Amino acid sequence: MRSKEALNKITTLLNQPSFTSKEAKTYGVNAATLAHYVKAGELIRVGHGTYRKAGRDVVEDFQWEDLVEAVQKTKGTVCLVSALSLYEMTEEIPRQHWIAIPHGTSRQVSGNIKIVRFRNAELGITTFKIGEVILPIYDRERTVIDSFKHLSIEIAIKALRTGLKKRGEEKLNIQKLQQYAKALHVKIDPYLITETT
Repeated sequence: MRSKEALNKITTLLNQPSFTSKEAKTYGVNAATLAHYVKAGELIRVGHGTYRKAGRDVVEDFQWEDLVEAVQKTKGTVCLVSALSLYEMTEEIPRQHWIAIPHGTSRQVSGNIKIVRFRNAELGITTFKIGEVILPIYDRERTVIDSFKHLSIEIAIKALRTGLKKRGEEKLNIQKLQQYAKALHVKIDPYLITETT
């Protein structure tokens, strides 16, 4: 039975929401040792080569813990229904975690993760903080444009309407919407005219 000496070496990593086997290796702890601690119940394997300390809450809001794990597992970006939900721009309850990955990449996923392959995958990526974790997510404008392209028209119009009614930084930027619509080949002007007149 191994002592907890190896765990002591990676104390810094154990305090993070998650860490990779590559990071652990820089502290002199190999993948076989990490696998041992997973079996011993000291670590949890979040995804391929990604771990976290057992018993450690990833986020304060338990509702989003699975989403955080899904993003870490896929190395993707929160999109569509999941993004709308985080931005409070939909009444839809995500039954799956919607994660975007670049077109042409493959990811093995299971469970309640919905993978969407995007061209222009880098366009509009920003971050969203959930508890101690910072997740990549598409900004509000890109999320609305993607909704018109990939979701029902009802969900998209509702998101647009809600986003235009918000105030301050949460309010949709019409110029940005138009730029993204052009870049992603989505006709949004008729809906913009209806919602802004």
